[in-house]
Amino acid sequence: METVCLIGKPNVGKSSIFNRLIKEKKAIILSEPGITRDRIYGLVDYNGKKFSLIDTGGIHGEGDDFNKDILMQAELAINEADTILFVVDGLDDITEADKKIRNMLKKSGKKVIVLVNKIDNVQRKDLLYNFYELGFENILPVSAEHNIGFKELLDFITKDMREEEKEEEDILKFCFIGRPNVGKSSLINALLNEERVIVSDVPGTTRDAIDTKFTYDKKDYIVIDTAGMRKKGRIYENIEKYSLMRSMKAIDRSDVCVLVIDAQTGIIEHDKHILSYAIEAGKGIVICVNKWDTVKNPNEDIKRWKQELEVYFKFVPYINFVFTSALTKKRLATLMPEVIKAYENNRKVIKTSLLNDVITDAVSLHEPPSYKGKRLKIYFVSQTDSKPPKFTFNVNSKNLVHFSYERYLENKIRESFDLVGTPIILQFKNRSEK
Repeated sequence: METVCLIGKPNVGKSSIFNRLIKEKKAIILSEPGITRDRIYGLVDYNGKKFSLIDTGGIHGEGDDFNKDILMQAELAINEADTILFVVDGLDDITEADKKIRNMLKKSGKKVIVLVNKIDNVQRKDLLYNFYELGFENILPVSAEHNIGFKELLDFITKDMREEEKEEEDILKFCFIGRPNVGKSSLINALLNEERVIVSDVPGTTRDAIDTKFTYDKKDYIVIDTAGMRKKGRIYENIEKYSLMRSMKAIDRSDVCVLVIDAQTGIIEHDKHILSYAIEAGKGIVICVNKWDTVKNPNEDIKRWKQELEVYFKFVPYINFVFTSALTKKRLATLMPEVIKAYENNRKVIKTSLLNDVITDAVSLHEPPSYKGKRLKIYFVSQTDSKPPKFTFNVNSKNLVHFSYERYLENKIRESFDLVGTPIILQFKNRSEK
């Protein structure tokens, strides 16, 4: 899958363009305050062709007064990208910041499209000619505010892209995600060296991933590993926000994601951020605390760790934890059973009759609260999708669904059916809706 990145100075409309391109409609809403974050990565699907889209912070400052962190992030995004959308303000003159960005892009040798934003009428199209001074051949007009020019932009981006190769549907694919240096690659190596595992190399289907097929307990699996950063140096490893760029491609192609946490450094806020991408993608999930060999009192500390994990990840109480050491391979045998369980539950299909029995009992135990004299009525519920399981409720008015009651219904479904390791979606639909 190819990668496209947005770059430009602040306030030129990069984020608005990003949102227009990804057309995101979140099915799984994460209300936990601790996992709010700037979205820097999205997937674009246009006429059967897909590409990854990266947003970057605005590069600003006249002269040499650059924000070093933003500059490093931009350089990393440029390094990852196949195509760069250089966003400029069509109502502004070319500035020193634009020229400095131009110089960065010229050095990169990547394909560049100058995207002139705020061109929302025919008269303004003449403003495009000002930007040929930047020295790039491809210049396109758009208006993020009025949704103009995006079909032409997408046609131009995807015209030379190949159709995505179909993945092997019947083989469980999983990946390790997490911050740099938590031991993701070491875990893969340890797992593939297990006595019960037979390994065969297969070429990765994308430039950024290494797929390894192996046999575990007489069944085939594929573990997806992301390649290391192309540009060497610790400074790039330390930009944790942008470590997501590699992980996101692996998340998209996986059935199950294993979030790896370092037992030495402990849990940090960024672990939530990374996990939230896997949840929103609807993947099966396992949390793995690695480097367990560094813990002094493992038998005592495991209780404390479990308590901390339950508190820190209280917004996903359905996820199981494993504690492993890639170095010594201790407790490594606990990992694959949890991956398999998360996979099976993510694909689970529940009988409609059983589902309605559970919801009928739940409503009789705890009626929905009334609002302005009206009360929610649930007529019927059915599972309408899997990967992850999606349950559609036919109701008298979906506007009467309170968040707390939705959570109550989710808990009742989870109490009745084994859905450990997978998010689920509850959708409410008025009976009159098609």
